[in-house]
Amino acid sequence: MTIVELVLSLGAILLAAFLFTNAVEILGERLDLGQGAVGSVLAAVGTALPETMIPIVAILGALILGNDPQTAGEIGVGAILGAPFLLATLAMCVIGASALLFRERRESGVHLTIDEGVVARDIRFFLVFYAAAAAAGIIALPFYLKAAVGVVLLLAYAHYVRRTLASGGAELEEIPERLILWRFSSQPPTWAAAGQLLGALAVMIAGAEFFVDAVEHASRELGIPAGLISLVLAPLATELPEKFNSVIWLRENKDTLAFGNVSGAMVFQSTVPVTLGILFTPWDLKFLDLFSVGLALASGLVLFLMLRGKRRVRAEVLLGGGLMYAAFVVAAVVVVL
Repeated sequence: MTIVELVLSLGAILLAAFLFTNAVEILGERLDLGQGAVGSVLAAVGTALPETMIPIVAILGALILGNDPQTAGEIGVGAILGAPFLLATLAMCVIGASALLFRERRESGVHLTIDEGVVARDIRFFLVFYAAAAAAGIIALPFYLKAAVGVVLLLAYAHYVRRTLASGGAELEEIPERLILWRFSSQPPTWAAAGQLLGALAVMIAGAEFFVDAVEHASRELGIPAGLISLVLAPLATELPEKFNSVIWLRENKDTLAFGNVSGAMVFQSTVPVTLGILFTPWDLKFLDLFSVGLALASGLVLFLMLRGKRRVRAEVLLGGGLMYAAFVVAAVVVVL
């Protein structure tokens, strides 16, 4: 029953995210925000919500409903750290493997033709602010200093969004013409798009609540720390499927779009969700937490040095992210056993 609960809750979260993104893009167009704002800000919220909603629900459940704060904190921290770790390692491996798979039909073969300035900016933001967030989990800080770190992280992401919009943002897909739940041939009214958005958000919250419960049950039944289950399972189920868009874009020689799909998400996941952990959990990072952070930063640093050195990014180098992810899984098994 625990497995069924996990599968159903994650399925609900992903379905709700799909509906939310569709509605938010249409609403952005109706509000005449322009494609840059819709793609870089509103749609980004939709794709980030699934993995972000899990720690929000876990933390609020402890604060409002009186759930076990220790378990809730472990689940929240695991989900928060899991997303940037997966993006910097396994998602990079997926990009590299895709470039190798489609090398015969790609114009640049195994090399990735990307906007080095845009991607280097994303990775630089990630390295600086994720390292700062991790440091706050190592050094015992009074709450006012933790709050200051959280404010800096939020301001950093706001600055990143402003710079992205000012530079035109990444190449975007067309805004969808149809609202998924509007089953009529006419153009959907704005109230229908707003209703789909709010309904999707409600389903996402309910799915996250069931997921948190399922993780607690699995932790008790299997004797595995709840934080570890959340760190591994949550991003695999919610973050990785979205990044398979990059596989399609690489096949179509849209390398910057494929890479930006991952690097832009790394910036968000290393600032906004992390702030929740710093402010509303003990944020006392354990060995496996710090190991995942170290691997993510190491992967990002290798890529950043390649970009700064004006070297062409090769698919084989990105496969190293998969080895880093495998190293973490091995370490987790050793610690649990």
